[in-house]
Amino acid sequence: MREFIIAKNDSGQRLDRFVGKAVPLLPESLLQKYIRLKRIKVNGKGSKRDCRLAEGDRISLYINDEFFETPREENAYLKVGTPKLDIVYEDGNILLVDKKPGVLCHSAGNWDYNTLIANIQAYLAQKGEWDPRKENSFTPALCNRIDRNTGGIVIAAKNSESLRILNEKIRDREIEKYYLCAVQGRPKPSEGRLENYLFKDSAKNQVYIKKKNEPGARTAVTEYRVLRSAGGLSLVECRLLTGRTHQIRAQMAYAGYPLLGDGKYGVEKLNRSYGEKGQALYSYKLEFSFPTDAGILEYLRGRVFTVNRVDFAEKYFGITKPEF
Repeated sequence: MREFIIAKNDSGQRLDRFVGKAVPLLPESLLQKYIRLKRIKVNGKGSKRDCRLAEGDRISLYINDEFFETPREENAYLKVGTPKLDIVYEDGNILLVDKKPGVLCHSAGNWDYNTLIANIQAYLAQKGEWDPRKENSFTPALCNRIDRNTGGIVIAAKNSESLRILNEKIRDREIEKYYLCAVQGRPKPSEGRLENYLFKDSAKNQVYIKKKNEPGARTAVTEYRVLRSAGGLSLVECRLLTGRTHQIRAQMAYAGYPLLGDGKYGVEKLNRSYGEKGQALYSYKLEFSFPTDAGILEYLRGRVFTVNRVDFAEKYFGITKPEF
């Protein structure tokens, strides 16, 4: 149990607004529930959520200790009352989630509970599959990341052995990643391989294509094929053979086929004409090829998983289920 004494500057506030500020990790739904159950009291008595507090009032909170911790990324999951996840596949070892554009995988420097990892950890904690109070070191973790404005499948490991194996498989290119993108024009040839060098300017968070290798540049290789064309746009599938920052966006733009909606590498006039503000890029398919032993994840060998829908593929090309 914790108590707060209302000071002059806190007087006049509603009870629920004060508690929400005083205990930022407490989810709104749980806060309202605890008020109804009288686990939050004013001067020793249950009260309504819209009760106006007066200077000197004593607020007693019968709430678990973890909600009083200092907010940080590691405990952001506590703030998530109802996890928002589009689950592609789940078993006892892994979780595949379709991350939507606009969602961060991890917080970007500031405390944020609306991240993918916070929602995954809240989901597993609420299911009873993960209890951080009983774990000495392991926390459910993401094995790959996708840019904020790009959507697609993200892999989460539920245990340390799965995390180790998946990190190893991703490093050794034993998990194939396929992307869909909408580009301006029709790439020629209709199938091909883009291979050049990418130099990353970390200060600008932007990469530049180089024809020849030079200090700081890294090889980038992408295979592509045109799936459909309509109205001056083409739907292209890309398979990453390397995993560089902004690889598909920069390489397609350099080849003369910028991604629709790409504000960094695309064509502003084109983006405005379609009303698109985020790059039309989606990591829509994963294949667990696993040419070498996968230990406890051996059962995933050869399995292929795809998302249920990709908005721009449906909007511009009439494809409701992206299966290619």
